[in-house]
Amino acid sequence: MRNHRPSRLLWGLSPLFALLLSGCQGGILDPKGPVAAEQKSLIITATALMLLVVIPVIVMTLVFAWKYRASNKDAAYEPKWSHSTKIELVVWLIPCVIIAFLATLTWHTTHKLDPYRPLDSDKKPIQVQVVALNWKWLFIYPEQQIATVNELVFPADTPVNFKITSDAAMNSFFIPQLGGQIYAMAGMQTQLHLLASEPGTYHGFSSNYSGAGFSGMKFNAIATKTPAEFDAWVAKVKASGQKLDAPNYLQLLKPSEKNPVAYYASTTPYLFEAVLHKYMAGRPSLADSDDAIKLAKMTKELCAAITPPVVKE
Repeated sequence: MRNHRPSRLLWGLSPLFALLLSGCQGGILDPKGPVAAEQKSLIITATALMLLVVIPVIVMTLVFAWKYRASNKDAAYEPKWSHSTKIELVVWLIPCVIIAFLATLTWHTTHKLDPYRPLDSDKKPIQVQVVALNWKWLFIYPEQQIATVNELVFPADTPVNFKITSDAAMNSFFIPQLGGQIYAMAGMQTQLHLLASEPGTYHGFSSNYSGAGFSGMKFNAIATKTPAEFDAWVAKVKASGQKLDAPNYLQLLKPSEKNPVAYYASTTPYLFEAVLHKYMAGRPSLADSDDAIKLAKMTKELCAAITPPVVKE
């Protein structure tokens, strides 16, 4: 009679396997963009290569412990044994080959997945400026002249070029399914290039602890099916009527937890640059032009929010 135990065992363990794999959904092992897919491949490849060493070591440890147990009188007793060329070759050669391969792979993927490297595409990228606040994300679309809080929208299959800074404690901008994780720091600008291969809603958050409201510092990254849907969303934001000027930005700058989504129909030019420059000792040092004057004015208004008032005795 045929023994069905193995199949029944696997059938019984299948719910456990499904439960373990369910944790991958919506995370870095469930990529929806080329950057995340490359990162997943790198993680799996590196893990598999390291297991080539780990698994044999574990197996041999168990085998040797069993073979040379005290009760096994048939095991060879060699008290003067001290060297084996074959063992030395295995112990040194295999790890060296694996390390060399991992080093080459890491060097190649580090350059290929450089967050500052623009993605290859025949479509014009969407420009988004990101400001980390306490405890919310501000997204400024300079070309569309709109801004949003805790909602990021862009067309699928279109590169998104991010410029990222912070007007609060250091945070880390992260959309696991699209790839990338890069810090947002006050007075500094970082860059990130991402692309969603298919439409959907992907969860983003800050992966760097930044205070009491850190756990609620989340946002939805929505990839629309077509550029027309993105244009419709832009029109919806413009219909909100609210303007993100210096006074409104200073109100937004105040700490708030689990901040709801907010739309701004227009933004003051150079707001992102002003946020970036207000922490720099030299302030904006541009040529004497209308753009420089506007930037300097905006920076001065924002600096008032971080400069303590002078107290007269």
